[in-house]
Amino acid sequence: MSEFNANAPSESVSTPRNVAVIGASGSIGTSALDVIAASGGRLRASVLSVNNDVVKLVELAKKFRPDAVVVANPNADRAPLAELPSGIETLFGPDALAEVVRRPEIDVVLLAIVGVAGLRVAWSALEAGQTLALANKEALVAGGSLMTDLLRTNGGKIYPVDSEHSAIFQCLLSRRLDSNSTFVDGSDVERLILTASGGPFRDWSLERLKTATVADALKHPTWQMGAKITVDSASTMNKALEIVEARWLFGLDADKISVVVHPQSIVHSMVEFVDGAVLAQLSPPDMRLPIQLALYETERRPGPTRKFDWTQSATLEFFPPDLERFPALSLGFEVAKKGGTAGVVLNAANEIAVDAFLNGRTTFDKIPVVCRQILEQHTFEEKPTLERIVELDAWARKETEIWISR
Repeated sequence: MSEFNANAPSESVSTPRNVAVIGASGSIGTSALDVIAASGGRLRASVLSVNNDVVKLVELAKKFRPDAVVVANPNADRAPLAELPSGIETLFGPDALAEVVRRPEIDVVLLAIVGVAGLRVAWSALEAGQTLALANKEALVAGGSLMTDLLRTNGGKIYPVDSEHSAIFQCLLSRRLDSNSTFVDGSDVERLILTASGGPFRDWSLERLKTATVADALKHPTWQMGAKITVDSASTMNKALEIVEARWLFGLDADKISVVVHPQSIVHSMVEFVDGAVLAQLSPPDMRLPIQLALYETERRPGPTRKFDWTQSATLEFFPPDLERFPALSLGFEVAKKGGTAGVVLNAANEIAVDAFLNGRTTFDKIPVVCRQILEQHTFEEKPTLERIVELDAWARKETEIWISR
């Protein structure tokens, strides 16, 4: 009995869209593969990559039969690769990852790896004029204007996969039917409104937050995510980074971006126009919807996404964020307004601080404190090069480790 091939096209599909799934073993990658498997052959996983989980990679390769697989960590255990089906190209290391996303046979690159490691991959894809389904907010947070300049000059596209940015993009689609750009001229937009669940600490006092444990922080009320992004949600640092990302993705000034706490996570974000009209995108919390929209480049198709049960009562609540309790939000607005090197320093400092919290080396309430300290001591540059961004990322990580060790 032959193994199931999720990439096998249906009879009615002659040329499926080739998708490079970068970060295939994570939560976003897994959801993307759900979408591909449910596409009836309209989507095909032509490249699969993981960082270390080679066993999972082999399992996925047997199911999806890609043209190539990439193990980003060159020191990962390669023994399980002996079980790969024949004919699949095997590549290793970050250089291979940056190369494979440039291949012309790829129709869309789904970038689902976490952290600043995604910056180089995003840069390579956009430099080659590729279509990028972006689930890595750090690429725009750290890369800022460099990434948007690549978009403008090389003809690539970005479709946001973060639920909040996808929601804003969907609200803006009706006024942008002749363009794939996410940039907004701003003439009729009053503000973009990012929604935040509030995380597990929405009702905690400042004093109680000082005692928050890792287990407390990982109890997200709505989403199932990895540890790092779940802690970011608890501290609202994820929303701070999303503010910066929205500033670059949509090309609007920071003062046209707002945040509202919405515990139900049904309204994923909103756009308020100058005439007072507000458009919102609503759906059950399920990342497969924004992923599918990005992979199909805004074409609406049936898929595996959960749907509302309209026979049940529902309540939608909205609250202003408490900036005193969650100072990370203030950092987000400041960094979005400043631009330049501020984004890469904030992101790097936060990654190290969250890792320290998860490993018991600092307390939850110190995460925004150390981020502000590192931001204030770095030498700001308005127009850094990619090399300088990489240097500052390393510098901020080192300085954050020093601060925590003290």
